[in-house]
Amino acid sequence: MRFFLDESVPDSVGEVLDAAGHTVIYHREALDQGAKDPVVCQTAMQNDAILVAVDGDMKQLSKRFGKTDDRFVNLNLLMCGCGPVHAATRVSQALTLIQHEWDFSEQKVGRRLWIDIEKHWLVSYR
Repeated sequence: MRFFLDESVPDSVGEVLDAAGHTVIYHREALDQGAKDPVVCQTAMQNDAILVAVDGDMKQLSKRFGKTDDRFVNLNLLMCGCGPVHAATRVSQALTLIQHEWDFSEQKVGRRLWIDIEKHWLVSYR
C-alpha cells in the first residue's frame, strides 16, 4: 500500500507504515508547507496513495455520506482522530484491519478506503 502523510501527521506514523513494508510519501517531499487541503487530497489521489490525516478538515472534504466534493469521492482516507500523540501506536495496532479493508475494497467498483481511528475505537466505512 502507498500512504501520503498530511503535514500535521507525525513522522512516527510514517515510520510504522514503512517498517511494515508500505510506501510512505511525506507531505514535505511532495508539497510546499501550508498547501491547501484540496491540493493535498489531489496529490494523494494522483499518487494512488491513502491519505493519512489527523485533523478533521480532510474528513469534511471527503465525507462518506452526504454532500461530498465530487473531486474527492474516490479519496482513500486513514483518519487518525486520536490525535498526533497516539497516532503511531493506534496505526500500528490497526495495521491488520487496514490491510484487510484495502484488500476487501479491491473487490468493489469505485474502490475506496475510509478508516477512522480514534483513541478508544476505530471504524471502517464501506
